[in-house]
Amino acid sequence: MKVFRVVATHLNFSRAAEELHITQPSVSQQIRELEASYGAPLFQRTGAGVTLTPCGAALLPFAQRLKEISDEAFAAVVAAGGEQAGRLAIGASQTIGQYILPNLVAGFLRENPRVNVTAMSGNSDAMLEAVTTHRIHIALIEGPALRKDVHTEAFMEDELVLVVPAQHPWADHEVEIQTLKDAPFLMREFGSGSRRVVENALTQAGLKSDELNIHMEIDSTEGLLNAVAAGLGFTFASRWAVRDQLTLRTLRLARVRVLKLTRKFMLAYPAGLNPNHNVAAFRLHLLAQSREFAARKRRRIAQTV
Repeated sequence: MKVFRVVATHLNFSRAAEELHITQPSVSQQIRELEASYGAPLFQRTGAGVTLTPCGAALLPFAQRLKEISDEAFAAVVAAGGEQAGRLAIGASQTIGQYILPNLVAGFLRENPRVNVTAMSGNSDAMLEAVTTHRIHIALIEGPALRKDVHTEAFMEDELVLVVPAQHPWADHEVEIQTLKDAPFLMREFGSGSRRVVENALTQAGLKSDELNIHMEIDSTEGLLNAVAAGLGFTFASRWAVRDQLTLRTLRLARVRVLKLTRKFMLAYPAGLNPNHNVAAFRLHLLAQSREFAARKRRRIAQTV
């Protein structure tokens, strides 16, 4: 069943063999034995590749559930001895995954060295889909989740700042919001939590989406900032994401009068399920780290006053 699940995930016998550390003929043999036991073909092999048959598609959710039960059983046994162990699959939207998640995971693993953490990233909508289809245990996303099949909880506040090229006339200046209409605007793709927050805030401030001069849509924060540095336009990005470029002065900030863009980073897991074992431990670690970060930020602000 494990071999079936891995082949079904990759739809590739060679990649499955690599992941399982067995030979490809062994993978094929075990799939043939499983098909014989069910009396039905599970995969369709053609010149174009491998696909699941209707019988294989019907079996896959049960194989995934067996994997989840096995992981939970292992984690429960270890937790009974006062430790955390087993697998924890985390999904993160791109800003969180690139700039925040590594430190969070490093701190968590120092406390729980027997946990095997895997991570994936994508935009917020993709991560929510991954958590509801049980490909990951918990998702860290930007902004609100626009669906009811997940439970969400804020764990950190983020500020989105107006980013311009280093020699831009707006650099280190305050501009009126209507000024944004005439300049080339670089935006994240649809499905991005950042894009939703920016569009909503601009609309509330009196600048509608159809009034914006959207010059280009880019599906990564890093690509967005590189495009700004190349002089293609301006954008809004997380202050977390732009720290290094500001230090190197390859990018600069501007301010928009009467506009303050903040959002909450959220953790999400399937609605109706209480987080247990590794998910519960990671959630507690996440909330503790966010409280510590907020306290440090308050101290820095107090020192500058």
